Amino acid sequence: MKSHRNRLVVMTAGVALAALMLSGCAGGAASGGDGKASLELQSAMEATTPQYKALDSISKAYEKEHPGVTIKVVPQGKDYEGDMKVRMAAGDLPDIWATHGWSLLRYSEFLEPLQTQPWAKRVNPVLDATMKNSKGEFFALPVTTDVAGIVYNKAVLDKLGIDPKSLGTMSAFEGALAKIKAAGVVPITSSSKASWFAGDLADWLGSGSFTKDQLAKLAKGDFVDSGFSALYGKLEDWTKKGYFNADFAAASSDDVPAALAQGTTAFVMVQNGIAVTARELVPDVQLGFIPVPAINGDPEYLIGGEGFAFGAWKDGKNKKTALDFLNFMAQSKNVQTLASAGGNPAGLKDVKVDLGPLTPSFDAFFTPGKVRMVPYFDRAYLPNGMWDTLITTTGGVITGQTDVPGAVKQAGADFKTLFGQK
Repeated sequence: MKSHRNRLVVMTAGVALAALMLSGCAGGAASGGDGKASLELQSAMEATTPQYKALDSISKAYEKEHPGVTIKVVPQGKDYEGDMKVRMAAGDLPDIWATHGWSLLRYSEFLEPLQTQPWAKRVNPVLDATMKNSKGEFFALPVTTDVAGIVYNKAVLDKLGIDPKSLGTMSAFEGALAKIKAAGVVPITSSSKASWFAGDLADWLGSGSFTKDQLAKLAKGDFVDSGFSALYGKLEDWTKKGYFNADFAAASSDDVPAALAQGTTAFVMVQNGIAVTARELVPDVQLGFIPVPAINGDPEYLIGGEGFAFGAWKDGKNKKTALDFLNFMAQSKNVQTLASAGGNPAGLKDVKVDLGPLTPSFDAFFTPGKVRMVPYFDRAYLPNGMWDTLITTTGGVITGQTDVPGAVKQAGADFKTLFGQK
């Protein structure tokens, strides 16, 4: 990966000053020699999610065992990635933060290396390629191994006689979309209001829109417009055929899992954690996931890599306590709790997780190892900052605010600008 992905984005003094004024900037909070410390933990999770509730519960358990320590678990704001960029520029970081897939490529220069920690040998080796550098160093505790596909409501597919194992090609998948639409069910539910859903649409389909050689060009900094044209063209085509929810622009982060749970939609393209949220709404709902069919006709694929992961600021005044908390979090019972809340396998190889209704999907598509795994499209092939572009262009195409050539043009301009930043 080109080193530009690891370089700090130059920020103005005004922006840096703003970072110091962000609420909850307790990263530099003093910890005395009497065992007292106040830690800020940036979670990258919404406060209503099962994952956040599990993390908050574990933090309170640690506080109970360490009466002098308080841990402020901060929910995700509107722009977690942007906030973290500002704080990196200001040199004022949380004691602990969720690395959301970027522990190596974006945050490693700010994080304490963890390969000497007591739990280090328990890390699932499948994560080595995405989390370790050439020296064997890694910088976050991987609570989960992220495995993602397209989550589906089993009752919807069963009623229409659609076998999820038969949807590995784009033609087969689109045939199912048409059948679902004809039955009066929304084929795919997403949202541009809860913007990461729109970004995930592009991330899920992006890797299957480019050839292997084209992906290599992207990683080197050469924009490939044909792949983006294929991606946005597919989204536009699905929009014209009515495959997305009519309230795409207004749907909230609660509306998407509700539609999945209630069977008013068939598919959602987002991480498996949504299955946990859906089951909180409808406990007996049966869900699964399928691999993503490739737009370019290549074999179907799953998306994987670093899931829930947390690192400690290497220059934080509370670093010793932060590392001790990570050791506490790495206890098998705590990893199991967090991983179960996320609906994914644990990132530590000795922890078994009950994957509930998703178990048959893991057994069919992941465990045998026959379906190829690809990294998240934006993490592996796009410059830092392009996630926001994927959100805006995807949302623009689906809402009709931009056309395919306009979306490609915007993506190309942002790609060149962001790749050139030092």
